[in-house]
Amino acid sequence: MRDLTIGKNEAGQRMDKYLKKYFPEAGSGFLYKMLRKKNILLNEKKADGKEMLKPGDCIRLYLAEETIEKFRGEQMKPAVSGRKTSDIKLDVIYEDDHVAIVNKPAGMLSQKAKPSDLSLVEYFQQYLLETGAISEQELETFHPAPCNRLDRNTSGLVLCGKSLAGLQALSEALKLRTLKKYYLALVLGKADRPGHQKAWLSKDTKTNQVKVSTGQVPESSPIETAWEPVWSNGEETLLKVELITGKSHQIRCHLASLGYPLAGDPKYGNAHWNRRLKQEYGLKRQFLHAWQVEFPRMSGALEALSGKCFTAPLPDELERITEGERKKGKL
Repeated sequence: MRDLTIGKNEAGQRMDKYLKKYFPEAGSGFLYKMLRKKNILLNEKKADGKEMLKPGDCIRLYLAEETIEKFRGEQMKPAVSGRKTSDIKLDVIYEDDHVAIVNKPAGMLSQKAKPSDLSLVEYFQQYLLETGAISEQELETFHPAPCNRLDRNTSGLVLCGKSLAGLQALSEALKLRTLKKYYLALVLGKADRPGHQKAWLSKDTKTNQVKVSTGQVPESSPIETAWEPVWSNGEETLLKVELITGKSHQIRCHLASLGYPLAGDPKYGNAHWNRRLKQEYGLKRQFLHAWQVEFPRMSGALEALSGKCFTAPLPDELERITEGERKKGKL
């Protein structure tokens, strides 16, 4: 026998949906049969699976442990269960009951590329376990996670959902583009005026590269990017970039297509310039940093963020480059 207590992140869904998450290897027929035979009860009463779960509800499983483990499957074990992800300490710049904002370092994956990887997802879940914000049992059916993604070698702000309500609200806000997200990017060329461009982006999955076109092409998506100069030395410019749409490699490829390749970018950048910056400053990544996010008036799970602005300062490695290159001249 096993009792499952429903928490706030499992509440608000049908019982059968919850059971399918808890038993990913079990077919629907088996689950409904167990409900009919009263081998699965809700609050010690017979259930048909259509009930909406509430915080504090108790699902009782009159099943052998071998049967439970068989139908739970390996995939339901928490990604961080039973092990430390690493000694990396997350830079959490804001946190409440529903949301956390993390300053991701360059080199860290936002999500796994292969099963053996450790990513921000695992580091974030480990952080929540260590701080007592979530339990191992809760991680079996609810997975706190980042809501926006940054390339591995892009640093800066990542918005993470701690609760189901926070995860849903952040995802909706990002989908509706109600948040303003700004990046800092060092580019080659003198971009001495603000700009705002729309284009179309298509991705080659074999090379993991994207292409930008001025008109729509097959399997392309519309993109929109705005920018303004922070400073320029006549040959290079530090841009404040607003990511209006959020497509993979959008800033890197869009700016490069306009004649402003990013510093250190191995895919879309200028190889000669990249070599110089690597020799002088040891730059081994693209100079792109998710610098700032602004929240408008929000409600519900995001109410505490209403009207707030969060900033992640440039990492030291990028700050050294801006100090060195800016001395060559100013806008």
